[in-house]
Amino acid sequence: MFDVKYRSGREMRLVNVYDQLRQGKGVKSQGRPAQTARWREIMEREKILLGGDWNTHSDRWDPECPPRRDANVLENLMDEYNLLDVTDGEGTHSSERQGEISKSLIDFFLTKTSMVDSLEISIDLTTTSDHALVFAHLRWDEGEEVKVWRTVMGWNIDGLKSKEDNFKKAQQYWKDKSSERPVLDETSSGEDFQKEAEWIQQNFVNHLNRCC
Repeated sequence: MFDVKYRSGREMRLVNVYDQLRQGKGVKSQGRPAQTARWREIMEREKILLGGDWNTHSDRWDPECPPRRDANVLENLMDEYNLLDVTDGEGTHSSERQGEISKSLIDFFLTKTSMVDSLEISIDLTTTSDHALVFAHLRWDEGEEVKVWRTVMGWNIDGLKSKEDNFKKAQQYWKDKSSERPVLDETSSGEDFQKEAEWIQQNFVNHLNRCC
């Protein structure tokens, strides 16, 4: 999440979104980020732009919507904060099922009414991903100076790296903790790799929570 402040005093908030169910084998689900985000705090700004991969389907923003899925949280958010989807209706994600390629619109921007007239949206489908690139062009006053600051919601890794002593301690802690783990090679079984991946996921998350 970034806050932008112009010399005129105007402020704008940019929020990057990736809403995907967070879970893995042997790891308790933490739910989707959109369900657990502190929206009241995030939505404090009048001028705000939220964009990214929402991973949800609804004919509210996608006229060619496949079966509706995981849309309640986002639709309720739009209603509560009077958010508008800023799209041109073109699909941004492609998938293949039974030999047929279908498209859906799951990557898009949301904003408030006061921002709509200042936005132009464009889509680039020529990517190596199954997702398109979606651009939001903001038409602000030319020559206006900008000050940007960032609010970290999650792990502040850059903040940790800026404090050399703490960063070295965090590196050493993880090195010591992981030094006793088994060494995996081409003779290791799939089960060995799975167990190690689960151990790393659980323990590294706990490590980041502790030091960041």
